[in-house]
Amino acid sequence: MGILNLTPDSFSDGGQWLDPSAAIAAAHRMIDEGADLLDLGAESTRPGAAVVPVEAELDRLQPVLKALRECGVPLSVDTRKPEVMRAVIDLGADMINDVEGFASVEAINAVRPSSVACCVMHMQGEPQSMQQAPVYEHVIQDVKNILAQRTERLQSAGIDASRILIDPGIGFGKTLDHNLSLLAHLDELSDQGLPVLIGVSRKSMIGALTGRSVDARLAGSLAAMLAAVRAGARVVRVHDVAATRDALTVWSAIERAA
Repeated sequence: MGILNLTPDSFSDGGQWLDPSAAIAAAHRMIDEGADLLDLGAESTRPGAAVVPVEAELDRLQPVLKALRECGVPLSVDTRKPEVMRAVIDLGADMINDVEGFASVEAINAVRPSSVACCVMHMQGEPQSMQQAPVYEHVIQDVKNILAQRTERLQSAGIDASRILIDPGIGFGKTLDHNLSLLAHLDELSDQGLPVLIGVSRKSMIGALTGRSVDARLAGSLAAMLAAVRAGARVVRVHDVAATRDALTVWSAIERAA
């Protein structure tokens, strides 16, 4: 999954793709590099990020979604607002990636009448405050329980399990130790039978471990990505599509030869 941030303030590439023509060109480049799907986001959810009004979020998304409707790969939209969900579904979005994990009835109702896929992410707290003091009794079981509750609510609302993915939300209300535990025990989440999506690309945990700045975290991101895939991740959300595709190609060849 290639990341396309249509924002001025995302932690890694904020402002690069704010212009629709630049975003559209970047999307086609990621497809050429081997992206199987794209994730468009028009509101940053980095720690401390401000909430973006619905109208502004849609103004950023609409021209890019319309231009990419026939791009040949599924389009996911990273949003937590039911109003935005309904609008982008009408514009042809194939998946809604909700950092709030469809916690609200309104979000569930927004996706229920459609056939879109639903990515249920775990986040403790809100982006503005989630990294201030995250605490868990048992991070793996706590995250697993919340994801199970959220996916059960979706299915009770008539959304088939075949439409649902789960994401433990690396960096969303977690310390470095929490993130490492989740990645090391990812198989405990995948045993629920739902595909697991993981986003570790360029995140602060990579910086904490390597001391590298955001733009120098490729090697660390690839290492975390491969560890996640080995532990059961089915979708990896990344900034560097070509490098990720190469790493997966070589790793998969070795795995097949084992």
